[in-house]
Amino acid sequence: MNFDEIIDRRGTHSAKWDMMEELFGVSPDDGIAMWVADMDFRPPACVPAALSAMVEHGVFGYFGDDAAYKASIDWWMSTRHGWNVDPSWIFTTHGLVNGTALCIHTWSQPGDGVVLFTPVYHVFAKITKAAGRTVTECPLVLRDGLYEMDLEDAAKRLTGNEKIVVISSPHNPGGRCWTEGELKALGAFCKAHDLILVSDEIHCDLIFPGQKHMPAITALPDMLDRLVMLTAPTKTFNIAGAHNGNVIIPDETLREAFGATMMGLGISPSSFGLAMETAAYSPEGAAWVDALMAYLAENQKVFDAGIAEIPGLVSMPLEATYLAWVDFSGTGMAGEEIIRRIEKDAKIAVNYGETFGTGGETYMRFNIATPKARVVEAVARLKSAFGDLQ
Repeated sequence: MNFDEIIDRRGTHSAKWDMMEELFGVSPDDGIAMWVADMDFRPPACVPAALSAMVEHGVFGYFGDDAAYKASIDWWMSTRHGWNVDPSWIFTTHGLVNGTALCIHTWSQPGDGVVLFTPVYHVFAKITKAAGRTVTECPLVLRDGLYEMDLEDAAKRLTGNEKIVVISSPHNPGGRCWTEGELKALGAFCKAHDLILVSDEIHCDLIFPGQKHMPAITALPDMLDRLVMLTAPTKTFNIAGAHNGNVIIPDETLREAFGATMMGLGISPSSFGLAMETAAYSPEGAAWVDALMAYLAENQKVFDAGIAEIPGLVSMPLEATYLAWVDFSGTGMAGEEIIRRIEKDAKIAVNYGETFGTGGETYMRFNIATPKARVVEAVARLKSAFGDLQ
């Protein structure tokens, strides 16, 4: 587990590194990729070992008997998060963007609304609009530097056409671990307005020391008839290319509806993704995640300390994820000038906050899941790019 190793990802069809020049004008030769939410680390050795065994066998036919795969999901969720998963609850999709899109298609019709608490993962709005649904934005509020859901305000924003709420838990991009109380209040909101809650918990394993993730299913045992859980190993173990996600549905009626959507679209998982997930959800994978989070906690300290030294910049305290959310409003600069300094002067590719919806306009998202030397270099470049403010 050498997280300090610099792995050259250029020329490997890496979206994060090989697309940065085209999209941001930042060359991978001397730039730093801090945008796409994948890590610059190798996964635990058990993952490539599982793939090597498949390659050595040499026959890549249809996958059968997924009992061990589903058992590994139950083992992981019960061991790491304290909730048991019945194998019959599990559907496997091509990642959780696909899983979220399938939920939208299952429980809404064109013209219906999907509630998003913004700023939030930008693809939620993208797939909602592409499906002919409308987005009802409910802005999060800042209290003591952290995001909270304002459910009273959200209720006023509803049009009556909404069918689904999609949340990011832990929150991307703010890094919040929603509390049991917050989730219970959200559950009451969903009941009051007859909404299905889709809880995307892809970042649930990326929890910093001293923090705790509360699964929605644990907080809301009395509303399983309107709850859908989304989980995946892909962010946890840096295997996003496997496109493996799990839609976990305790309620039989909801399962039947979702299963019909899956069948109607002919969706079935890749054997490679199943093998990688089964290998990762193991004691070896758990030890790797523990080491990863200790390492990322140090990266967070380095990054936040550097940002704090630049007047006008504020990094939101991270409770989870490896995505730092930095507010540039205190600089008084226009967005174009902030972007120019980050991309042209500092030569760093980041995600623009405005793409995450209302409330994200003055922010930039930085991915700190990279060797510490790169985080140190990025901070130094930012200090130089905004040096006139110091």
